[in-house]
Amino acid sequence: MSTALRTGPHRFRAAMGRFATGVTVVTTRTGDGVHGMTANGFLSVSLDPPLILVSLGACAMAGHLQRGDHYAVTVLSEDQETLSRHFGGRPQPGLSVEFAHRGEYSFVPGGLAEIGCRIADRHPAGDHVLFIGEVEHLDYRDGTPLLFYTGAYRSLHVGLTEDVFFY
Repeated sequence: MSTALRTGPHRFRAAMGRFATGVTVVTTRTGDGVHGMTANGFLSVSLDPPLILVSLGACAMAGHLQRGDHYAVTVLSEDQETLSRHFGGRPQPGLSVEFAHRGEYSFVPGGLAEIGCRIADRHPAGDHVLFIGEVEHLDYRDGTPLLFYTGAYRSLHVGLTEDVFFY
């Protein structure tokens, strides 16, 4: 083990916190309703077939996904920090979420993207499980994302336009 890692998980987490991420809410339906959880361990895996991944530690959502076969991901917009906190384990008094249902998927309304997946594979990885999903539903809109950086919510402020990126 390198000297840097011997300092422990807190230092590792602080270093990883220097990577800005978007914020998502992962949802799934069970026999007793819709369950949601804030997650930033999310990424695109493949274009063909379209695959995404969510990485979950020991939590209720991981248990639901171990037993289930579908999940949905809502990419949050900058004005949805309250929803992120709510689904991140800090219930917001008086907040009632009316999910947007698209077939068998449930999404947080107002997000920038909706991605509904059938679970294609599960991979244990350290203290997490990687849930790979094959995309079956996809929708999106323009807007400003909610970001998470160094343990705090942030906003994206850029002066660039899309025309500087080459596709």
